[in-house]
Amino acid sequence: MPRYKTVEQILALMKDRTRVRNIGIIAHVDHGKTTTSDQLLASAGIISPKVAGEALALDYLKVEQQRGITVKAANVSLYHEVDNKGYVINLIDTPGHVDFSGRVTRSLRVLDGSIVVVDSVEGVMTQTETVLRQSLEERVRPILFINKVDRLVKELKLGPQEMMQKLLGIIREVNNMIDMYAEPDFKERWKINPNAGNVVFGSAKDKWGFSVPMSQKKGIGMKDVIAAYTAPDKTKLNELAQQVPIDEALLDAVIRFVPDPVEAQKYRIPKIWKGDLDNELAKAMLSADMNGPVVMMITDMKVDPHAGLVATGRVFSGTVRPGQEVWLVNAKTPQRTLQVSLYMGQTRELAEEIPAGNIAAVLGLDKARSGETLLDVRFKDLQGSFERLHYVSEPVVTIAVDPQNPKDLAKMIDALRKLSIEDPNLVVKINEETGEYLLSGMGFLHLEVSLQLLKDNYGIEVKTTPPIVVYRESVRNKSQVFEGKSPNKHNKMYISVEPLNDKTVELIASGTIKENMEPKEMAKTLRDQAGWDYEEGKRIVAFDENLNLFVDMTSGIQHLREVMDTLIQGFRLAMREGPLAHEPVRGLKVVLHDAVIHEDPAHRGPAQLYPAVRNAIFAGFLSARPTLLEPIQKLDIRIPMEFMGNVTAVLSRKRGKILNVVQTENLARIMAEIPISESFELAGELRGATAGRAFWGTEFSRWAPVPDAMLGDTVVKIRERKGLPKELPKVEDFLS
Repeated sequence: MPRYKTVEQILALMKDRTRVRNIGIIAHVDHGKTTTSDQLLASAGIISPKVAGEALALDYLKVEQQRGITVKAANVSLYHEVDNKGYVINLIDTPGHVDFSGRVTRSLRVLDGSIVVVDSVEGVMTQTETVLRQSLEERVRPILFINKVDRLVKELKLGPQEMMQKLLGIIREVNNMIDMYAEPDFKERWKINPNAGNVVFGSAKDKWGFSVPMSQKKGIGMKDVIAAYTAPDKTKLNELAQQVPIDEALLDAVIRFVPDPVEAQKYRIPKIWKGDLDNELAKAMLSADMNGPVVMMITDMKVDPHAGLVATGRVFSGTVRPGQEVWLVNAKTPQRTLQVSLYMGQTRELAEEIPAGNIAAVLGLDKARSGETLLDVRFKDLQGSFERLHYVSEPVVTIAVDPQNPKDLAKMIDALRKLSIEDPNLVVKINEETGEYLLSGMGFLHLEVSLQLLKDNYGIEVKTTPPIVVYRESVRNKSQVFEGKSPNKHNKMYISVEPLNDKTVELIASGTIKENMEPKEMAKTLRDQAGWDYEEGKRIVAFDENLNLFVDMTSGIQHLREVMDTLIQGFRLAMREGPLAHEPVRGLKVVLHDAVIHEDPAHRGPAQLYPAVRNAIFAGFLSARPTLLEPIQKLDIRIPMEFMGNVTAVLSRKRGKILNVVQTENLARIMAEIPISESFELAGELRGATAGRAFWGTEFSRWAPVPDAMLGDTVVKIRERKGLPKELPKVEDFLS
């Protein structure tokens, strides 16, 4: 069987969309994703089989190889044959660490199938559940690879029957999650069944793997695995890798179980495309028509030091070629493609064209950002774009950065801009009061890696402040209606505020409720699922990025329609910095009950209306039991039973809350929550308390009110840090 094909042959195969598969490898950190990718690359001849498992070929960043983690999502196009028929597999290796889950979210948008890698001893971990849930929400079909089966023999000393019991337990857990998170149409069809062949057992490091059908066909079973690992030398292990190579087991399963783009786009487009499904663009995407108008979803922007910005994404319709004029929906601008290529690991290979159903890299789109929708410019007036990506976490830790060499300031600013283009979850801001450059990330590791990239890729070393946890402001009660006056006293706003209930927040965060919905549809959903009054639900006029709503309950106000856009902007500005500690506001319903608008446009501009809106909102806010919300992370800790007491002691010192404890044989699994502000030294303390025998995963859980006993001190500390007066503002301050 040919092990490698030229770029020309792969490009020719890409035109037959029934021969294309788009897959990603997803898993909890350290479960073996990148080692698995290496084996698949070796099978395609892209790296030497001798170094597969050690090369970490898709971990091409220096920081990835130093830390042994995947930071960026890397792409490669592989060739594989089943029954003497060739296929192209576009593969993306994604990060497993929770701090880089945003990259997983973006990668899943362009995939049709995922290989879910699970460590046979650690089993399903927190991040396994997170990435599988994300995968199912994007209608991406899973295949299961239970990796590191050698650990069951070498560490746990299990026999064949015990091994199968352990493996079946993992399969049951994965199927329970599919049952929980998959949509009704996919639950049964997508469940994992070892007898069907969509589960592979193996060891990526040792290069072997098999499914049940492959095991039966080749006469290899768990007894042979045990024999290979208990033999005095590696002869039997090498024979096992020859008889049941991991790449054959996995790629055969991918070809048989992952749908091709023509089949997948029929059910994925209605989920990920917002817009009319009857127009020419949508129809072309539903059939993955390579002769239709170009539609591409950009999921990644990379800065190439030689070529500039490289946009990567999935071509859902049409064929992308150099020199095409395209329309960027979010940027609202036309641009021309300069160069088109496909990925072969670290390198891009030039192509004359990339047809629908495939992953492409495009030069020339320097105004594009991750999440951008690219259209054939002739169709720019047709409404529609890809559904906004919903991230499972958000930036919650901030540091101030300053170049060690003051001459590098301009260079540092440019480098930070480029890093934030490559990683939309990295937020760069300037503190207007202090002039500091602030970098916000998903967690401590996210920021640490970003600083390493700053040094490795741009040669800039920086000084940093200690990490600061980001808070949100909210209220716990409903306020009365307050009057906010414009500075010239000619305009008045009558506004109340109240907290959104948890179900409403959940509906907005998941994208079930969104700004472009029909008012009646939105009102019905809010009434049925979140207990809203139907009439109030129809009156929502604006959302903001922190899950706040603006509701217009007025009737017959003169000139209100003319100034509504200004009022909405005033609402959004007020939500950016609340009155307590100038932190963003979250989960607030702002209701406009009445208004007086001056008839002369000269007296009702933004300078007059913004303060009127802000003052009424802030007066209501301060009267409604204002509070700070702190970010909470979920912990999934697995330890030998004898260390239970030590771990619970660490958690209680850090304001942790134990949610559940499951005991199996001599192991305990503790599910807990702790505030991110308490987690600075958590890793070291857990290792110390368990003699290094704990393994754990973390995941952003939720925002929760700071305990009342700590609220005053926390607010004062934030205000001091920001150079604000220690004395808190009062309701009266906003009623003059």
